[in-house]
Amino acid sequence: MSAAYLSARGLGVRLGARDLIADVSFDLPRGCLAAVIGPNGAGKTTLLRALAGLVPSRGEIRVGGGDAAALPIRERALRFAYLPQGHAVHWPLPVRDVVALGRYPHGATDPANLPARDAEAVARAIAAADLAALADRPVTELSGGEKARVALARVLAVEAPVVLADEPIASLDPRYQLDVMALLRDTALGGALVLVVTHDLGLAARFADRVLVMKDGRLIESGAPAVALSPEMLARAFHIGAFRSEHDGAPVLVPWVAP
Repeated sequence: MSAAYLSARGLGVRLGARDLIADVSFDLPRGCLAAVIGPNGAGKTTLLRALAGLVPSRGEIRVGGGDAAALPIRERALRFAYLPQGHAVHWPLPVRDVVALGRYPHGATDPANLPARDAEAVARAIAAADLAALADRPVTELSGGEKARVALARVLAVEAPVVLADEPIASLDPRYQLDVMALLRDTALGGALVLVVTHDLGLAARFADRVLVMKDGRLIESGAPAVALSPEMLARAFHIGAFRSEHDGAPVLVPWVAP
């Protein structure tokens, strides 16, 4: 595997007397799509928020060879593009303007008057998320799935080396779930490091290069899908078994029965 671009050592987040995550360590390179899986309450969202610098954490996060904690806020926003759960937009802004918010860390503050470089980045993100036909529509008039794609396009417009996506396919129909995972994989192939939280074990098996398995706030496995989604690991993390097969050269994994 290539040299690590993002590393965590002893990463922890504490709320009151409770550890939300504890002693999480990993190394991930650029060009990698890493799926973060685990049961509800495992600490997946907290992990992404800690990496993005949105919650206080202990331990060490290194990005691009430097200490993430030492980065100014704007520089950290240029390194980490974060897509939270929910995709809530409350103002009737055109889709294009919402996507343009992804250029704010670059200093582009007026969506109606973007410098050429920023306008090109916004256009690439809109095209990648298949939103060209909706670019002038108020985002409040869109369906939940369309809003989810707008939120993803905003993150892609940042063109950050690390993309943190928290359940980006949760509100999408099956076609767009596949399209979004393929888009995230293409983003990784383009040189980014993509961490995506998902509950879809089948899509994790199909699209991820690495799988991080969390349980009770701890990272219990990090490896290739064949290792991290093994029968033993699924039983340990989820108390389930799975149906396994292959289709068109890609793995097929369907959660099936309690072991």
